[in-house]
Amino acid sequence: MPRRERPLDEGESGLLRFAADLRRLRERAGSPTYRELSRRAHYSAAALSEAAGGRKLPSLAVTKAYAKACDADPEEWARRWREVVGSEPRAANDSPYVGLAMFQPDDAPKFFGRERLTAELLTTKNRFTGVFGPSGAGKSSLLRAGLIARSKEPVLLFTPGANPREECAVALARLTGEDAVELADRLADPEELGRRYRSLVVVDQFEELFTLCRDEELRAWLIAALTGCGKVVIGVRADYYGHCAQYPELVEVLRNSQVMVGAMTPDELRLAITEPAAVAGAKVETALLARLMADAVGQAAVLPLLSHALAETWQHRRGMTLTLAAYEEIGGLDHAVARTAQEVYNGFSSRQQAQAKRILLRLVTEEGTKRRVHGSELEADEDVLLALAAARLVVVDRDGVELAHEALIRGWPEFHEWVEEDRENIRAQREITHATQTWESLDRDAGALLRGRRLANVPAGLPLNSRERAFLAASRAAEEEVSASARRRTRRQRQLLAALAALVVVAASTTVFALQAGRTADEQRTTAAVLKAVGEANALRPANAALAQQIALAAYRLVPLSQARNALRQEDVPSQVLREAQSEVTALVVGPTLQQVVTGHRDGTVVVTGLDDLPSPRTSHEAAKHDGAVTALTTDSTGGMVASVGADGVVHVVDVSLGKPRELAVLPARATAIAWQGTTLVTTDNDGALSFWTDLRQERPRLLLSTQLGLGPLAGMAFRPDGQVLAAVTTGRAVHLVDVTDPRNAKLLSLTKEFAGGAQFSSDHLLMTTARTAAHLWDTTDPRNPVLRAEIPSGGGEITSAWLGAGSVAVATDDGLVRLWQLSGQGEPVEQALLRGHAGPVAAVGLTPEGDEVVTGGADRSVRLWNVDPRDPAVRICEQAYPRMNREEWARYFGDLDFTPPCRD
Repeated sequence: MPRRERPLDEGESGLLRFAADLRRLRERAGSPTYRELSRRAHYSAAALSEAAGGRKLPSLAVTKAYAKACDADPEEWARRWREVVGSEPRAANDSPYVGLAMFQPDDAPKFFGRERLTAELLTTKNRFTGVFGPSGAGKSSLLRAGLIARSKEPVLLFTPGANPREECAVALARLTGEDAVELADRLADPEELGRRYRSLVVVDQFEELFTLCRDEELRAWLIAALTGCGKVVIGVRADYYGHCAQYPELVEVLRNSQVMVGAMTPDELRLAITEPAAVAGAKVETALLARLMADAVGQAAVLPLLSHALAETWQHRRGMTLTLAAYEEIGGLDHAVARTAQEVYNGFSSRQQAQAKRILLRLVTEEGTKRRVHGSELEADEDVLLALAAARLVVVDRDGVELAHEALIRGWPEFHEWVEEDRENIRAQREITHATQTWESLDRDAGALLRGRRLANVPAGLPLNSRERAFLAASRAAEEEVSASARRRTRRQRQLLAALAALVVVAASTTVFALQAGRTADEQRTTAAVLKAVGEANALRPANAALAQQIALAAYRLVPLSQARNALRQEDVPSQVLREAQSEVTALVVGPTLQQVVTGHRDGTVVVTGLDDLPSPRTSHEAAKHDGAVTALTTDSTGGMVASVGADGVVHVVDVSLGKPRELAVLPARATAIAWQGTTLVTTDNDGALSFWTDLRQERPRLLLSTQLGLGPLAGMAFRPDGQVLAAVTTGRAVHLVDVTDPRNAKLLSLTKEFAGGAQFSSDHLLMTTARTAAHLWDTTDPRNPVLRAEIPSGGGEITSAWLGAGSVAVATDDGLVRLWQLSGQGEPVEQALLRGHAGPVAAVGLTPEGDEVVTGGADRSVRLWNVDPRDPAVRICEQAYPRMNREEWARYFGDLDFTPPCRD
């Protein structure tokens, strides 16, 4: 017999009244069991029972599903749910964990694990201190719940925002009680801050000076004001270290006063997990603690995700114990944030989902960092904003709205996808926002409106607020007035000229016009016919490849359009399976001189396979074994040594110069990325430092030196063949070019303008970076100013791997295809071949030194060698063109254009 539900005292709170009404709703539906309700609602019986339990407010999605299963109106119950959210304290306020939000000074009693760094900041004698660390390492929490909460003196705390002087004035006004507007005027002199305030100044999220503030004068003001204060601490994301280095004043004050915030030690992490629960009278199950330690140890940027997972686990605790079962129920460390965010988003109507997307995209910068937005800019739907705030995805206060943490962008795949897809629109929208603020600050001066190309380049359909729409409408009206005035002047001038020259011009112009019109009409007719024929050839290719190729060749000879040229690609590329592996391929590298390919696999094995044209079977040898999937492979400039790194962080170095591999060394270091600089192997770990290893063929490899770039953790790296320039790919998908002529004094040179996940150099200073749906080629002859030479599209799938050869690029995608592109001088790349054959995503691709053979490895566990026909497409097509195109087929695809068959007998 089912257990009776716990009686509720409906007068206790709105939450309990809500739970009691849910119970009555179930009774009116005939009192179905929760198992029956579960079948109707598609939620677990436990979740539905908990919704009516009165201990905590259920999610909006569960509430609507419960109502629908009881034949009630889901939207009516959604309205009631929002009323409870608005009237009740936040359900998570009793949690000892703050979730995605940063710790505040009031949270100091539950802030653990950073005692050493807090003490270092409290006892430092330095007048100016920089706190650096990657996003998610807990810099803001350290400054607020650590330093500020334990400081015995008043602290001036602010973030730079778009206008650092105004933000400073507002924060100072809170401390002194003075008028913020008057203070902002007085602070125009940067020395005034040091004269008026002599205690500790803390500037958190200092990187906003470069991401949100667009005025170089205001940037200079803040730096001058801070360097003139008594004692200052700034918190900066590590990947903006190079931006700080551009200002000599900052370089001078930070020279010997930097605190690096990295991953917590195991003991610190244990305190951060267990002590907040202990303060609340709870405990963490031993199995859960072990799991959390395994999931989070050694990861610097994991703290917001850990805190959110613990906050969610707290809501699902058993009594006063946080359990492993509850942790797994909420999705664990990797999925808790995405689960919470997706659940809230799915609970919205379609209109509210569009509103939520608009709100969230307003809260990020074009670089993918968070930004604070004032309510007047946001113009948000209050119900949607309230739901996002209730789930602690955003923080709402009297100053505005911002994301609870940037980890939300990384941890919620759908949000991350929005940011990647709308990056150009985000950039355009920020420019409109800034221009609108400037226009309004100048009393809507017409001189501040957009004009000409800037106005024409504004994308259509941007989600603008009312102020921005008014600004854009005024800009367009002003531009139309200028255009109308210009048209009137032009019309008058033309009338005068026409009156003077009419008789002379009429005869000549009539003849010229007729000739030009005839030529233009012929050209347009031919171009239209060519485009139509190319489209029909693509559709015909599966049924009649020989005729389709002849149509494409004829079209290209009539009008050499890029669409016609790309239609000449080879699609019947022969391939052979080099080997069938025991597990899927995860990495691949082809020797630059030796005829062999090295593959890494999901089961941790590294295998060397010969490419010599010998009778099958080809020889394969296991070269190394990792504990976990192989994540990267790289070969030195001679091809004689191969280095591999796996999910275990271990680096193996193998000699493959004689065909049969011989392990040379296992480096005494952990790594996340590796690269060769000549015969020197360079590794990097989560701390972002570069370690240079030499004497790899000796009994013990030697650590030549270790240096810190200040870019934070690296996801990948590549050295230019001369060894003087490094392309460093950060975990934030930015590619920095670094001068490493003297590694001990590495200098940041530039940042490529496209975000990417990988980088590779060719022998002629050409750099390839790979984004999600395109590969970009950069000329790095002047590494201080890399020039984008070409963009190669993925063709629809998401790029999984790419290889840059001497004159070609191979691009593999998750739809199982590989495209080979030819590079020709300064012209656009041309698609040479489309390779089909893998059953599933292609995980890795490489090119042989000659560039006419492609090696691929896929999730189907096969390693394939493809022989692409290097000849001119016309020779290849006509060799296979049987039967030849006849006049009837020509007329069908090219109409009445002169019959010029592409292939003759």
